[in-house]
Amino acid sequence: MNTHSSKYKCSECGKSFQSSHDLTVHRRSHSGEKPFGCSDCSKRFTTAGDLVKHSRIRSGEKPYNCHVCYKAFSRSGHLYSHMRVHTGDKPYKCHTCDKTFSESGNLNSHMRVHTGDKPYNCSLCNKSFSDSSNLQRHKRRVHSNRRPHECPYCGMMFKRIDYLKRHVRIHTGAKPYSCRHCSDRFTWLNQLKSHLLKSHNEGTWLTCHICQKKFSRSGHLKKHLLRHKGVKPYVCSRCPKSFYTATELQSHQLVHSDFQQFCCGKCSKWFKRKDTVKSHFKRCTERLPFNDI
Repeated sequence: MNTHSSKYKCSECGKSFQSSHDLTVHRRSHSGEKPFGCSDCSKRFTTAGDLVKHSRIRSGEKPYNCHVCYKAFSRSGHLYSHMRVHTGDKPYKCHTCDKTFSESGNLNSHMRVHTGDKPYNCSLCNKSFSDSSNLQRHKRRVHSNRRPHECPYCGMMFKRIDYLKRHVRIHTGAKPYSCRHCSDRFTWLNQLKSHLLKSHNEGTWLTCHICQKKFSRSGHLKKHLLRHKGVKPYVCSRCPKSFYTATELQSHQLVHSDFQQFCCGKCSKWFKRKDTVKSHFKRCTERLPFNDI
């Protein structure tokens, strides 16, 4: 029997410790005492170690380096978790579906898939999410008007650099996704996946459990299911209209704007909507003399 483990005992909860120092630190969890204060801000900490970690984050100091990729971390625990990227170790296992994870936080987020819990609510539209990252992504995509990335071809602004990169393909005509079975190429990855499923029977159809309608993309099925539920979570801030998807809301919001972001490549006429400029471009091309095309 380890006599040291019961030598120092907390009178509040009965928990035992191997040293008086450990007991002293533990007692602060009951008293709320935080004797270690940051000299640069008002934050206080229970232990000196927590203060050191906080100071490293503020100063940008990252003394813990990965020997594989040389990425640096301010805390040893973060380095320890990062090493699983290289080792492939996934010690956290879901007891419902046996899926494994490298971090406990990822497992906790995953468990909400089974429980249906969505504790993170958007303060602007009341839509709920299973984790905070999805909530933040939702706010950026749906409610934020900040668009720092500009298209060099038409001046259209985007919230994210990856959105801009995808948009530029419209101007360049780039088709980076090629079919492994035939010579067809595609601008978008989803187009390739749909092609593989429809033309080469590669992949799995997604079926609506209510009406048995089939979809090649999960996003399309999710949007379809909203219509069965009658839920329209996306509300226009300029009028009472609501919509099933963020895309439909964004398309509607053009009604309230004079901004024309799409330009015809033949006659340089500007339009508000992508579908409008596409139909116009087709008619415009058909009207031009053959040798001008």
